[in-house]
Amino acid sequence: MSKTLVIGAGGQLGQCLKVVAERRGITEIVFPAEQDANILNESGLNDLLAKQKPAYVINCAAYTAVDKAEDEFNLAKAINETGASYLASACLANGATLVHVSTDFVFEGNEVKLLKEDDEAEPINVYGLTKLDGEKAVASILPAHFIIRTSWLYSEYANNFVKTMLKLGAERDELNIIADQVGTPTYAIDLANAILDIIASSSNVYGLYHYSNEGITSWFDFARAIFDISETKVKVNPIPGSAYPTKATRPAFSVMDKTKIKETFNLEIPYWRDSLVECIKQINKLEAI
Repeated sequence: MSKTLVIGAGGQLGQCLKVVAERRGITEIVFPAEQDANILNESGLNDLLAKQKPAYVINCAAYTAVDKAEDEFNLAKAINETGASYLASACLANGATLVHVSTDFVFEGNEVKLLKEDDEAEPINVYGLTKLDGEKAVASILPAHFIIRTSWLYSEYANNFVKTMLKLGAERDELNIIADQVGTPTYAIDLANAILDIIASSSNVYGLYHYSNEGITSWFDFARAIFDISETKVKVNPIPGSAYPTKATRPAFSVMDKTKIKETFNLEIPYWRDSLVECIKQINKLEAI
């Protein structure tokens, strides 16, 4: 595989890319430390790419604290838009193709329909707005780009919904979980595999793609599946989002159509519950070490 550089290597997706690269025997992939790959250091990014000479760069660096972003607009914008533009410029100057990870939260999510890449993006929170602006910056600067929107990312690494539910389920007898926000959980290991498949294909069908696991669920049913698979005895009550107000508004329905990515790169995408079974197995393995 062509030499690849990962920005944001310490985050959830970065850690998953490391694991998947090792499993697949990919050695031409570099995971620089955060201080050497600061998304907000324009000259540092240029120096890093000039030194490493990657054919591909994967951008996993992002501001993802959805509620906090409402109060930290400038920081979210700096990382999600300005940082993305710095990286796209560095890729352009050094002849690299950029794989940039984005989100389903660019959509308003007020209609029950599968969201396609060319559907209008109308973010309803700061996080979604800054990620959309990051997409636009990448697309305007660098023709050789793959922008991949994903949703509800989780894994055995970092903080995420699955690990939070397992922790709360062990501590409490009863939990209230939102039942009227619908989307698709995505196992970050599956996304990492898909990204490396796209790079390995050497395709130049650049542009915007949607990737999540297959299937549709609510946060409530996702939580129930986590407890069912992990055999955690806890009562789960469905509640409307209005009963659990958050600083940032979430899309009510953000299930993405994945036809384009499947057909372009001949990808087989696992069903969300099958991937959840695998993730919980890996979490148990890590805890046993």
